[in-house]
Amino acid sequence: MYHVNYRRAGSVAEAADLLAEAEDGQLLAGGQTLIPTMKARLAAPSDLVDISGIEDLIGIREGDGAIEIGSMTPHAAVAASEVVRARIPGLAGLAAGIGDPAVRHRGTIGGSLANNDPAACYPAGVLALGATIVTNSREIAAEDFFLGLFATDLEEGEIIVAVRFPQPARSGYAKFPQPASRYPMAGVFAAETPSGIRVAVTGAGEDGVFRHEGLEAALAEDWSRAAAAAVEISPEGLASDIHGAADYRAALVSAMAAEAVARAASRKPKG
Repeated sequence: MYHVNYRRAGSVAEAADLLAEAEDGQLLAGGQTLIPTMKARLAAPSDLVDISGIEDLIGIREGDGAIEIGSMTPHAAVAASEVVRARIPGLAGLAAGIGDPAVRHRGTIGGSLANNDPAACYPAGVLALGATIVTNSREIAAEDFFLGLFATDLEEGEIIVAVRFPQPARSGYAKFPQPASRYPMAGVFAAETPSGIRVAVTGAGEDGVFRHEGLEAALAEDWSRAAAAAVEISPEGLASDIHGAADYRAALVSAMAAEAVARAASRKPKG
């Protein structure tokens, strides 16, 4: 194992200072991606700045028609939250299906978004719900946050502190998981939000998560499983790899969109 300096931050400000002082520092959240990457010698940061113990980054808060989730909140906590299950059931369902129990108890929403894996589940929920990513220096709309494969609008040294979700009228998520990794070969999050119908697709796009205008237009006219299933999904721009060709993924997007809509129709938020 190569040498690495381990630093445990007690606050967001301290974490930012430690990152600035490091030659090539990286934040350590749940470690579900970074640690395996380091073990495979695909990453070799000079310093690891552990933010898992910063209490201000953990927790779920409700207010002003929105749900704010601290960046270090694990997937399992989001899945089990009575507030999230009541107000944004699609998001709770998404979190409940990530990885396995070990991953759900260690992985965090902030870590997932900062990494922006093209097959991660959370980017679809964040983009479809029109969430806002709150950092230690600004707020970033979901529409501006995701820039491509493993790329985000985060600047060097910038730290995600929370994600703010406006409460949708209804929301649902469905994915077709790759059997070994449990990452979605296609995942679709559909939501009726204060700004209209929004549908985001993950796992299938060559450039990562994206919104699907055809599905949004169809569901704006008729929110139904049949309407979603009737939309023709083009394979253009979809990924083709050892797990499935682009046209296969197009078929998966269609099926998952119909299922997401059906789940949302039967799981409206309470209150």
